[in-house]
This record gives sequence, C-alpha cells and structure tokens, in this order.
Amino acid sequence: MSDIENEFNAALSRYKSGDDINEIVQEFKDIINKIPNHFAAWTCLAWLYLLQKNNEEALFSAKQAVRLNGQDPQARMNLALALLATNNKGVRDHIDLIKRLLIISPDLEEDLKQSVSDGLSRDSDWIELQKIKKWLDF
Repeated sequence: MSDIENEFNAALSRYKSGDDINEIVQEFKDIINKIPNHFAAWTCLAWLYLLQKNNEEALFSAKQAVRLNGQDPQARMNLALALLATNNKGVRDHIDLIKRLLIISPDLEEDLKQSVSDGLSRDSDWIELQKIKKWLDF
C-alpha cells in the first residue's frame, strides 16, 4: 500500500471515529495537493465541506470528483447535495444517474445508504440530504 493510500485510509478512519472535521479537511487537501486526480479524496473533501455548510467549496470539490469519476454514486450524490445547497440547477439529472448506477451495481446501494445515514446522524436537520434520501427511496 502506498503512502497516499495510507494517508487516505488514516483520514477516513479519523472521520469515522468522530475526530475534528477541520483537521480531516486539511488531511484530504494535503492528499489532493500530492495527487490532484485522487477522485476519492475529492469525494471525501466535498462531503466534509457539505457537513461544514461550506457549500461553494463543496460544489467545487464535488465537481472535481465527478469529473474524475462520473460513475461513482457518492461523488454524484455530493454534487447533487452541493447543487441543492447553492441553489443551482441539474440536481434531478444526478439523482436519475445515481438510480441507474445503483440498478447496474446494486452492491453500491448499501454504501450510499450508510453514507446518508452517517450524514443525518451528524446533522439531523440536513435538509438537502433529507430530500435526496427521499428521492432515492432510502
């Protein structure tokens, strides 16, 4: 396993154990500075920005993640959340694509459901996530 993979897994573990999001944001930014096309780090960074209500940064990060891997449902969901939070158009297209991706790869649905559950456990008033949960029939 590479150093970057170790850094990524360590940051992800710190997030899961409830460490300070501000510090974890910096860790993912450091990974991206080393490997600018690390789509998973962009995806995580977008999610963290969304949790912080740093919606413009979340939108930028989510767009980067989707540009690097348009087939990742989490990246698409983050982009839909950021579009909602910044009052931009295009949300429905991403929701429809996520639904199609989950039909093709149903094993990804459980991960996405866990992500939604995690987000709502951290912010039960997250209106955008509540909408997406409803639209995805989770």
